[in-house]
Amino acid sequence: MKFKHIYLLLSILGICYTWYYNIQWFQTVEDPTFSNFLNDAQANFAGKSIGADLSVVVLTFFVFMVSESLKLKTKYWWVLIPLTFLVAIAFTLPLFLYMRANRLEQNNVFQ
Repeated sequence: MKFKHIYLLLSILGICYTWYYNIQWFQTVEDPTFSNFLNDAQANFAGKSIGADLSVVVLTFFVFMVSESLKLKTKYWWVLIPLTFLVAIAFTLPLFLYMRANRLEQNNVFQ
């Protein structure tokens, strides 16, 4: 199995794993709005710590993704930016790595 296939599987896991809990949240709160979701995510210091951690991870990912995508001339990389906020970085980071591996394969870097 190639690494790009592992990245694709991790991307699928990322969307399923995170959205399982998002759906649980939507089903258990009275007012499932985006602002209430953010408030609940920031309800204590543990949530704030995870939020701060993910913020740095997302910024690092964007810097890496933009530079790699421009260097490799990857198509449609920019779609991953809104998807990171709409879905999850657990989905878009491995999806980008899959896209990057495909591009490197097309450029014969891995062959």
